[in-house]
Amino acid sequence: MSPRSRPRRRNPGLVLGLALLGGIVLVAALAPILFTERAAVLGPRFAAPSSGHWLGTDAAGHDVLLRSLVATRLTLLMTVGATAMSVVFGVVLGTGVWLVRPRVREVCLRVIDAMVAFPGLLLALVVAAVLGAGGSSAVIAIGLSGIPYFARLTANLAAKVSQQEYVSTAGLLGVSRTRIAIRHMLPNMAEPLLVLTASTFAATLTAISALSFVGLGVQSPSYDWGKLLNEALPSLLADRPFQMVGPAFLIVLTGLGAVLIGDGLAAAANPRGHTAPGRSATPPAAQEATGEQLADVRDLWIHAGDTPLVKGISFGIGPGEIVGIVGESGSGKTLTAMSLARLLPDGLTSMASRMAFGDLDLRRPVPPALMAEAVSLIYQDPGSTFNPALRMGTQLTEVLRTHKRLGRREAARRILDALRVVHLTRPEQRMKQHPHELSGGMRQRAMIAAALSVEPRLIIADEPTTALDVTVQAEILRELKRVNREFGASIMFISHDIGVVRALCDRVLVMYRGEIVEEIAAAELTVETARHPYTRALLEATPDIDASWTPPRTKEHSHG
Repeated sequence: MSPRSRPRRRNPGLVLGLALLGGIVLVAALAPILFTERAAVLGPRFAAPSSGHWLGTDAAGHDVLLRSLVATRLTLLMTVGATAMSVVFGVVLGTGVWLVRPRVREVCLRVIDAMVAFPGLLLALVVAAVLGAGGSSAVIAIGLSGIPYFARLTANLAAKVSQQEYVSTAGLLGVSRTRIAIRHMLPNMAEPLLVLTASTFAATLTAISALSFVGLGVQSPSYDWGKLLNEALPSLLADRPFQMVGPAFLIVLTGLGAVLIGDGLAAAANPRGHTAPGRSATPPAAQEATGEQLADVRDLWIHAGDTPLVKGISFGIGPGEIVGIVGESGSGKTLTAMSLARLLPDGLTSMASRMAFGDLDLRRPVPPALMAEAVSLIYQDPGSTFNPALRMGTQLTEVLRTHKRLGRREAARRILDALRVVHLTRPEQRMKQHPHELSGGMRQRAMIAAALSVEPRLIIADEPTTALDVTVQAEILRELKRVNREFGASIMFISHDIGVVRALCDRVLVMYRGEIVEEIAAAELTVETARHPYTRALLEATPDIDASWTPPRTKEHSHG
């Protein structure tokens, strides 16, 4: 069955929740219009349920059922207002702390933790007491008390999302922090936030009713469900519980509907749960670098606090050259590359006597637009390269629209052409799909196409084939070799597989414990010619099945 013909899975919980809350909203819209006057009519006091008064009457002789229905509108409006205050301010605060400087972030997180430690209902009571009894005071009190919980959850979610490679890439491309939050972070936090919003709505409904029940909420002559429960308390003590049935039943029904809707929306918000339906020009060659070295790094140190992770290394990359960096995990390969791309993680610092990329001095602030056109990245895991909440076309065209100032259609044409260059099948359909609908090889080809689209002078490939099977690995390596040969882009290829590096690269840097222990031409990378014992140990540990394999001579098309 094709993706287009695949039926959507039904969500009975969402349907039931919408039905319940839809009915409540309908009551809130119509009941005040139809029943307000009748609800104000005085009849016999404390009348038992009958055909004239289905839930009896209260101490003043009002019809309990009609008053419960009329109170629906005010109760819902107050609940929606307080919930919106908690959600909006909580999400903004929780997301914002990950878009500020690390020191400011730590202070904000500690403040949020302190606020969460203070009981929310107690905070609401204090605020309501300060502002005075009334419906508006209750909304503000409950809304403020819910902000810390939303802020902490959002901050925890944002902490994970902010470390994803697609967020780092957006930062490298110069996407504004606000746009990163809206387009890359919030969509990937939608599921838990929707569930929490629904549960917060139900909890807010209870809290609003509780404040009115104790006399700090709605005041006469207005009434909500909480005030009706307060008025029914004497009847409960006098063995007339039917007076509480109306408001209590409506509170439970509304809360249940909200929770069911939250669960259903969370499932629908997950793009992995369903399948989307399904002037051209070859990217020009990369710009030529000035001077003999495209990238020139001298005496580079990277520290985590007082601990050196990369120790005074120096290297260069020439125009059109493929330079490999090999070494075991933790040797400093990726940190070295990320320092060149100005994407070191928080908490790490770098310094160098020289770090230049063409005419750019990377030791000083560089405009994001220039960095985006100078360096492109291909990450290790094709599964985390792209934002799972956005379609491929949206992500692949972002850099062209941001830095090349291209319109939506022109950017799409450029990307489609680049996808054809890397032999990705059915590129028009791939642009409409989410990342999870593509195989690992397809995602990696798409990443190469995105890298080519900005005409970079250097492509940093950080173990781009590690997460792929051996057949797809070979295809990706062929594409990188062909891109280097046909477009003149230099490549920094990072890998722990010395055999792959030897077959692909022109020159190899061997790293061990944060130092470059050997620099050697790839053709001479053998046990007999290697000088350093660590290099020889790596070579001896690498199976040499076919030392004569050369990527560019193999057939250059695949189904990914």
